[in-house]
Amino acid sequence: MIGYVTLGTKDLARGAKFYDALCGELGVGRMMENETFIAWGIPGGGAGIGLTYPWDKNPASVGNGVMVALEASSKEQVHRLYKIAIAEGGSDEGPPGPRGEGFYAAYFRDLDGNKLNAFFMG
Repeated sequence: MIGYVTLGTKDLARGAKFYDALCGELGVGRMMENETFIAWGIPGGGAGIGLTYPWDKNPASVGNGVMVALEASSKEQVHRLYKIAIAEGGSDEGPPGPRGEGFYAAYFRDLDGNKLNAFFMG
């Protein structure tokens, strides 16, 4: 259904370090990049994530109510992803824990304020 999601950035090099660390934990690397855009994922695999300077040349901003969810393979990986995000300069939006029947998640923001979560269902 979803092929990829892009998030705006004010500093691509700085943001790339954050996403390299998160995506490395998820077992994927960069699959496409140029001077204004980097995408992580596996060609032909599940949905990828991209970081980009806005095409309209206006400053990147955070969408209120927008969140990208990263599927983890276990509760332990949710914890690792959260720790990586915080260690790489991200900010806390809710530490790892149960969020309802069979849903375990952690919430954080990247260096530009984009909201993400790492989740495990099971």
